[in-house]
Amino acid sequence: MRILCVGPLWRGSNAGGMFRAMSRQGCLIEVIDEFYFISLQTRTKLTKIFERLIRPLQTDEYNAAIVKKIDIFLPDVLFVYKGAFVRPETIEYARKKNCVLALFYPDVSMTAHGPNIPKAIPLYDLIFTTKTFGIKDMEAKYGVKSAHFVPHGFDPEIHRKIAVSEKDKHKFGCDVSFIGTWSPKKEAWLTVLKQECPDIQLRIWGDQWFKSKSTVIHDCIQNTAVLGDLYAIAIQCSKINLGILSEQVTGSSSGDLITSRTFHIPGASGFMLHERNEESVTYFEENKEAGFFSGPEEMATQVNYFLNNPTIRESIQQSGYNRALRNHSLDERAKIVINLMNAKLK
Repeated sequence: MRILCVGPLWRGSNAGGMFRAMSRQGCLIEVIDEFYFISLQTRTKLTKIFERLIRPLQTDEYNAAIVKKIDIFLPDVLFVYKGAFVRPETIEYARKKNCVLALFYPDVSMTAHGPNIPKAIPLYDLIFTTKTFGIKDMEAKYGVKSAHFVPHGFDPEIHRKIAVSEKDKHKFGCDVSFIGTWSPKKEAWLTVLKQECPDIQLRIWGDQWFKSKSTVIHDCIQNTAVLGDLYAIAIQCSKINLGILSEQVTGSSSGDLITSRTFHIPGASGFMLHERNEESVTYFEENKEAGFFSGPEEMATQVNYFLNNPTIRESIQQSGYNRALRNHSLDERAKIVINLMNAKLK
Protein backbone atom coordinates (compact mmCIF):
# COMPACT_ATOMS: atom_id res chain seq x y z
CA MET A 1 0.00 0.00 0.00
CA ARG A 2 1.27 3.48 -0.90
CA ILE A 3 0.21 6.13 1.59
CA LEU A 4 0.69 9.86 1.22
CA CYS A 5 0.80 11.11 4.81
CA VAL A 6 -0.12 14.73 5.46
CA GLY A 7 0.74 16.25 8.83
CA PRO A 8 3.57 17.38 11.12
CA LEU A 9 6.67 15.21 11.36
CA TRP A 10 8.56 16.89 14.24
CA ARG A 11 10.19 14.54 16.71
CA GLY A 12 7.57 13.49 19.21
CA SER A 13 4.48 14.48 17.21
CA ASN A 14 1.64 11.98 17.33
CA ALA A 15 1.24 12.36 13.57
CA GLY A 16 4.86 11.52 12.82
CA GLY A 17 4.66 8.57 15.19
CA MET A 18 1.69 7.13 13.31
CA PHE A 19 3.35 7.69 9.92
CA ARG A 20 6.49 5.82 11.02
CA ALA A 21 4.38 3.04 12.55
CA MET A 22 2.64 2.49 9.20
CA SER A 23 6.05 2.36 7.54
CA ARG A 24 7.20 -0.29 10.03
CA GLN A 25 4.14 -2.33 9.06
CA GLY A 26 5.44 -2.47 5.47
CA CYS A 27 3.57 0.41 3.84
CA LEU A 28 5.33 2.73 1.41
CA ILE A 29 4.91 6.28 2.67
CA GLU A 30 5.67 9.82 1.59
CA VAL A 31 5.11 12.74 3.97
CA ILE A 32 4.03 16.31 3.33
CA ASP A 33 5.16 17.96 6.55
CA GLU A 34 2.76 20.70 7.64
CA PHE A 35 5.54 22.52 9.51
CA TYR A 36 7.60 22.96 6.32
CA PHE A 37 4.86 25.22 4.99
CA ILE A 38 2.80 26.62 7.88
CA SER A 39 4.59 28.71 10.55
CA LEU A 40 2.92 28.03 13.90
CA GLN A 41 5.64 28.48 16.50
CA THR A 42 6.18 32.25 16.65
CA ARG A 43 5.93 33.89 20.07
CA THR A 44 6.24 37.67 19.70
CA LYS A 45 3.27 39.87 18.85
CA LEU A 46 4.85 41.34 15.72
CA THR A 47 5.78 37.99 14.20
CA LYS A 48 2.30 36.64 14.99
CA ILE A 49 0.82 39.55 13.00
CA PHE A 50 3.07 38.77 10.03
CA GLU A 51 2.25 35.10 10.40
CA ARG A 52 -1.49 35.76 10.07
CA LEU A 53 -0.91 37.97 7.04
CA ILE A 54 1.05 35.34 5.12
CA ARG A 55 -1.00 32.33 6.30
CA PRO A 56 -3.18 32.24 3.13
CA LEU A 57 -0.05 32.16 0.96
CA GLN A 58 1.48 29.42 3.10
CA THR A 59 -1.73 27.42 2.86
CA ASP A 60 -1.72 27.81 -0.94
CA GLU A 61 1.82 26.39 -1.13
CA TYR A 62 1.00 23.59 1.28
CA ASN A 63 -2.00 22.40 -0.74
CA ALA A 64 -0.11 22.77 -4.00
CA ALA A 65 2.62 20.53 -2.57
CA ILE A 66 0.04 17.87 -1.68
CA VAL A 67 -1.36 17.95 -5.22
CA LYS A 68 2.10 17.70 -6.75
CA LYS A 69 3.05 14.77 -4.54
CA ILE A 70 -0.16 12.94 -5.47
CA ASP A 71 0.83 13.23 -9.13
CA ILE A 72 4.37 11.95 -8.48
CA PHE A 73 3.86 9.32 -5.77
CA LEU A 74 0.53 7.94 -7.07
CA PRO A 75 -0.70 6.93 -3.61
CA ASP A 76 -3.40 4.38 -2.91
CA VAL A 77 -4.39 6.38 0.20
CA LEU A 78 -4.30 10.04 1.13
CA PHE A 79 -3.90 9.91 4.92
CA VAL A 80 -4.48 13.30 6.56
CA TYR A 81 -3.65 13.79 10.23
CA LYS A 82 -6.00 16.46 11.64
CA GLY A 83 -5.88 18.54 8.46
CA ALA A 84 -6.48 22.09 9.70
CA PHE A 85 -4.87 23.54 6.55
CA VAL A 86 -5.93 20.91 4.00
CA ARG A 87 -8.56 22.46 1.76
CA PRO A 88 -11.61 20.53 0.55
CA GLU A 89 -10.60 21.02 -3.09
CA THR A 90 -7.32 19.19 -2.37
CA ILE A 91 -9.31 16.25 -0.97
CA GLU A 92 -11.47 16.30 -4.10
CA TYR A 93 -8.37 16.27 -6.31
CA ALA A 94 -7.11 13.15 -4.53
CA ARG A 95 -10.49 11.50 -5.11
CA LYS A 96 -10.19 12.18 -8.86
CA LYS A 97 -6.82 10.41 -8.74
CA ASN A 98 -8.52 7.33 -7.24
CA CYS A 99 -7.10 7.72 -3.75
CA VAL A 100 -8.88 6.33 -0.72
CA LEU A 101 -9.37 9.38 1.49
CA ALA A 102 -8.60 8.88 5.18
CA LEU A 103 -8.60 11.36 8.07
CA PHE A 104 -7.05 10.67 11.47
CA TYR A 105 -8.58 13.19 13.86
CA PRO A 106 -6.98 13.39 17.33
CA ASP A 107 -8.80 16.31 18.97
CA VAL A 108 -11.95 16.83 21.04
CA SER A 109 -13.69 19.37 18.76
CA MET A 110 -13.97 19.40 14.98
CA THR A 111 -14.86 23.10 14.88
CA ALA A 112 -12.10 24.65 17.00
CA HIS A 113 -9.33 24.66 14.38
CA GLY A 114 -10.57 26.74 11.47
CA PRO A 115 -13.00 26.22 8.59
CA ASN A 116 -11.23 23.54 6.55
CA ILE A 117 -11.86 20.57 8.87
CA PRO A 118 -15.68 20.90 9.06
CA LYS A 119 -15.89 21.42 5.29
CA ALA A 120 -13.66 18.45 4.49
CA ILE A 121 -15.00 15.89 6.99
CA PRO A 122 -17.94 14.75 4.79
CA LEU A 123 -15.54 14.12 1.89
CA TYR A 124 -13.46 11.37 3.51
CA ASP A 125 -14.00 7.67 2.88
CA LEU A 126 -12.63 6.76 6.31
CA ILE A 127 -12.29 8.77 9.51
CA PHE A 128 -10.36 7.64 12.56
CA THR A 129 -11.06 9.43 15.84
CA THR A 130 -9.21 9.06 19.15
CA LYS A 131 -12.43 9.99 21.01
CA THR A 132 -15.24 7.47 21.47
CA PHE A 133 -17.71 10.34 21.53
CA GLY A 134 -16.20 11.65 18.27
CA ILE A 135 -18.09 8.99 16.32
CA LYS A 136 -21.43 10.26 17.64
CA ASP A 137 -20.43 13.92 17.22
CA MET A 138 -19.44 13.50 13.57
CA GLU A 139 -22.59 11.59 12.71
CA ALA A 140 -24.79 14.20 14.42
CA LYS A 141 -23.05 17.23 12.88
CA TYR A 142 -21.96 15.97 9.46
CA GLY A 143 -23.87 12.75 8.82
CA VAL A 144 -20.63 10.75 8.86
CA LYS A 145 -21.12 6.99 9.07
CA SER A 146 -17.53 6.02 8.27
CA ALA A 147 -15.86 6.93 11.59
CA HIS A 148 -13.85 4.42 13.62
CA PHE A 149 -12.44 4.77 17.13
CA VAL A 150 -8.67 4.24 17.34
CA PRO A 151 -7.09 5.40 20.60
CA HIS A 152 -3.75 7.12 20.81
CA GLY A 153 -0.71 4.97 21.51
CA PHE A 154 2.88 5.48 22.55
CA ASP A 155 5.66 5.89 20.01
CA PRO A 156 8.38 3.29 20.74
CA GLU A 157 10.98 5.57 19.13
CA ILE A 158 10.15 8.41 21.56
CA HIS A 159 8.34 7.13 24.65
CA ARG A 160 10.89 4.66 25.97
CA LYS A 161 13.30 4.06 28.81
CA ILE A 162 16.23 6.47 28.63
CA ALA A 163 19.42 6.56 30.68
CA VAL A 164 18.80 9.61 32.88
CA SER A 165 21.83 11.69 33.89
CA GLU A 166 22.38 13.61 37.11
CA LYS A 167 21.88 16.81 35.12
CA ASP A 168 18.52 15.50 33.94
CA LYS A 169 17.50 14.65 37.50
CA HIS A 170 18.42 18.16 38.64
CA LYS A 171 16.49 19.80 35.80
CA PHE A 172 13.44 17.55 35.65
CA GLY A 173 13.36 15.66 38.95
CA CYS A 174 10.26 16.23 41.10
CA ASP A 175 7.62 14.53 43.20
CA VAL A 176 4.78 15.28 40.81
CA SER A 177 4.58 16.64 37.28
CA PHE A 178 1.87 17.63 34.86
CA ILE A 179 2.87 17.84 31.19
CA GLY A 180 0.25 19.42 28.96
CA THR A 181 -1.34 22.59 27.66
CA TRP A 182 -3.02 25.00 30.10
CA SER A 183 -6.77 24.99 30.56
CA PRO A 184 -8.95 26.49 33.32
CA LYS A 185 -9.76 23.05 34.73
CA LYS A 186 -6.11 21.97 34.87
CA GLU A 187 -5.12 25.22 36.57
CA ALA A 188 -7.88 24.82 39.17
CA TRP A 189 -7.10 21.17 39.92
CA LEU A 190 -3.35 21.73 40.22
CA THR A 191 -4.04 24.68 42.53
CA VAL A 192 -6.05 22.40 44.82
CA LEU A 193 -3.25 19.82 44.73
CA LYS A 194 -0.64 22.35 45.80
CA GLN A 195 -2.91 23.74 48.51
CA GLU A 196 -3.59 20.27 49.89
CA CYS A 197 0.03 19.14 49.52
CA PRO A 198 2.09 22.32 49.97
CA ASP A 199 5.39 20.52 50.56
CA ILE A 200 5.47 18.51 47.32
CA GLN A 201 7.81 19.51 44.51
CA LEU A 202 5.46 20.09 41.55
CA ARG A 203 6.61 20.90 38.04
CA ILE A 204 4.17 22.01 35.32
CA TRP A 205 5.37 21.79 31.72
CA GLY A 206 3.49 22.83 28.59
CA ASP A 207 2.18 25.63 26.45
CA GLN A 208 -0.09 28.55 27.40
CA TRP A 209 0.57 28.41 31.14
CA PHE A 210 1.18 32.18 31.00
CA LYS A 211 -2.63 32.33 31.15
CA SER A 212 -2.64 30.97 34.70
CA LYS A 213 -3.79 33.44 37.34
CA SER A 214 -3.11 31.12 40.29
CA THR A 215 -0.47 32.47 42.66
CA VAL A 216 -0.42 29.07 44.39
CA ILE A 217 1.17 27.26 41.41
CA HIS A 218 3.03 30.24 39.93
CA ASP A 219 6.46 28.96 40.98
CA CYS A 220 5.69 25.45 39.70
CA ILE A 221 5.12 26.57 36.11
CA GLN A 222 8.21 25.94 33.97
CA ASN A 223 7.07 28.20 31.09
CA THR A 224 8.08 25.79 28.35
CA ALA A 225 6.92 22.57 26.73
CA VAL A 226 9.03 19.41 26.81
CA LEU A 227 9.05 17.44 23.56
CA GLY A 228 10.69 14.39 22.06
CA ASP A 229 13.42 12.83 24.20
CA LEU A 230 13.06 15.55 26.85
CA TYR A 231 9.43 14.53 27.25
CA ALA A 232 10.45 10.94 28.01
CA ILE A 233 13.18 12.16 30.37
CA ALA A 234 10.75 14.45 32.23
CA ILE A 235 8.31 11.53 32.66
CA GLN A 236 11.01 9.27 34.09
CA CYS A 237 12.37 11.98 36.42
CA SER A 238 8.96 12.51 38.03
CA LYS A 239 7.84 10.15 40.79
CA ILE A 240 4.20 10.74 39.81
CA ASN A 241 2.94 11.82 36.36
CA LEU A 242 -0.56 13.27 36.38
CA GLY A 243 -3.13 12.56 33.68
CA ILE A 244 -5.58 15.45 34.08
CA LEU A 245 -7.98 15.53 31.14
CA SER A 246 -9.20 18.47 29.08
CA GLU A 247 -12.71 19.75 29.73
CA GLN A 248 -15.53 19.91 27.19
CA VAL A 249 -15.17 22.67 24.58
CA THR A 250 -17.40 24.15 21.89
CA GLY A 251 -18.09 21.64 19.16
CA SER A 252 -17.81 18.48 21.31
CA SER A 253 -20.29 16.52 23.37
CA SER A 254 -17.74 15.57 26.03
CA GLY A 255 -14.42 16.42 27.54
CA ASP A 256 -11.52 14.02 27.12
CA LEU A 257 -11.89 10.51 28.51
CA ILE A 258 -8.38 9.49 27.50
CA THR A 259 -5.56 11.40 25.82
CA SER A 260 -2.17 10.71 24.26
CA ARG A 261 -0.54 10.99 27.72
CA THR A 262 -2.67 8.02 28.82
CA PHE A 263 -0.26 5.88 26.80
CA HIS A 264 2.87 8.05 26.60
CA ILE A 265 3.45 7.99 30.37
CA PRO A 266 3.48 4.20 30.90
CA GLY A 267 5.17 3.72 27.51
CA ALA A 268 8.06 5.86 28.78
CA SER A 269 8.13 3.82 32.02
CA GLY A 270 6.60 6.51 34.18
CA PHE A 271 4.20 6.06 37.08
CA MET A 272 0.80 7.38 35.95
CA LEU A 273 -1.90 8.84 38.21
CA HIS A 274 -4.82 9.36 35.82
CA GLU A 275 -8.25 10.90 36.00
CA ARG A 276 -10.82 8.14 36.47
CA ASN A 277 -13.78 7.60 34.14
CA GLU A 278 -15.58 4.67 32.55
CA GLU A 279 -13.13 4.59 29.64
CA SER A 280 -9.75 5.38 31.18
CA VAL A 281 -9.89 2.42 33.58
CA THR A 282 -10.29 -0.05 30.69
CA TYR A 283 -6.72 0.42 29.46
CA PHE A 284 -4.78 0.03 32.71
CA GLU A 285 -5.97 -1.85 35.79
CA GLU A 286 -6.47 0.43 38.78
CA ASN A 287 -3.86 0.08 41.55
CA LYS A 288 -2.06 -2.60 39.54
CA GLU A 289 -0.99 -0.82 36.36
CA ALA A 290 -1.86 2.83 37.15
CA GLY A 291 -3.34 4.98 39.89
CA PHE A 292 -6.63 6.83 39.37
CA PHE A 293 -8.58 9.70 40.92
CA SER A 294 -11.91 11.46 40.55
CA GLY A 295 -11.65 15.16 41.24
CA PRO A 296 -8.84 17.30 42.66
CA GLU A 297 -9.32 16.31 46.30
CA GLU A 298 -8.91 12.60 45.59
CA MET A 299 -5.97 13.46 43.34
CA ALA A 300 -4.25 15.09 46.34
CA THR A 301 -5.05 12.09 48.54
CA GLN A 302 -3.64 9.69 45.97
CA VAL A 303 -0.50 11.79 45.50
CA ASN A 304 0.18 11.60 49.24
CA TYR A 305 -0.48 7.87 49.31
CA PHE A 306 1.81 6.98 46.42
CA LEU A 307 4.61 9.30 47.51
CA ASN A 308 4.54 7.62 50.92
CA ASN A 309 4.49 4.11 49.43
CA PRO A 310 7.35 3.93 46.93
CA THR A 311 7.43 0.12 46.75
CA ILE A 312 3.76 -0.01 45.69
CA ARG A 313 4.31 2.88 43.30
CA GLU A 314 7.29 1.22 41.63
CA SER A 315 5.44 -2.09 41.26
CA ILE A 316 2.50 -0.35 39.57
CA GLN A 317 4.90 1.59 37.36
CA GLN A 318 6.56 -1.60 36.10
CA SER A 319 3.23 -3.35 35.50
CA GLY A 320 1.90 -0.32 33.60
CA TYR A 321 5.02 -0.29 31.45
CA ASN A 322 4.61 -3.99 30.67
CA ARG A 323 0.94 -3.46 29.74
CA ALA A 324 1.87 -0.58 27.43
CA LEU A 325 4.46 -2.71 25.65
CA ARG A 326 1.95 -5.53 25.15
CA ASN A 327 -1.07 -3.58 23.98
CA HIS A 328 -0.68 0.13 23.45
CA SER A 329 2.08 1.01 20.98
CA LEU A 330 1.37 2.97 17.82
CA ASP A 331 2.36 -0.16 15.90
CA GLU A 332 -0.75 -1.86 17.29
CA ARG A 333 -2.89 1.15 16.33
CA ALA A 334 -1.34 1.24 12.85
CA LYS A 335 -2.39 -2.37 12.23
CA ILE A 336 -6.03 -1.42 12.85
CA VAL A 337 -5.79 1.61 10.56
CA ILE A 338 -4.07 -0.32 7.76
CA ASN A 339 -6.61 -3.17 7.87
CA LEU A 340 -9.51 -0.74 7.51
CA MET A 341 -7.81 1.11 4.66
CA ASN A 342 -7.04 -2.18 2.92
CA ALA A 343 -10.72 -3.10 3.13
CA LYS A 344 -11.58 0.16 1.32
CA LEU A 345 -9.10 -0.61 -1.43
CA LYS A 346 -10.66 -3.98 -2.26
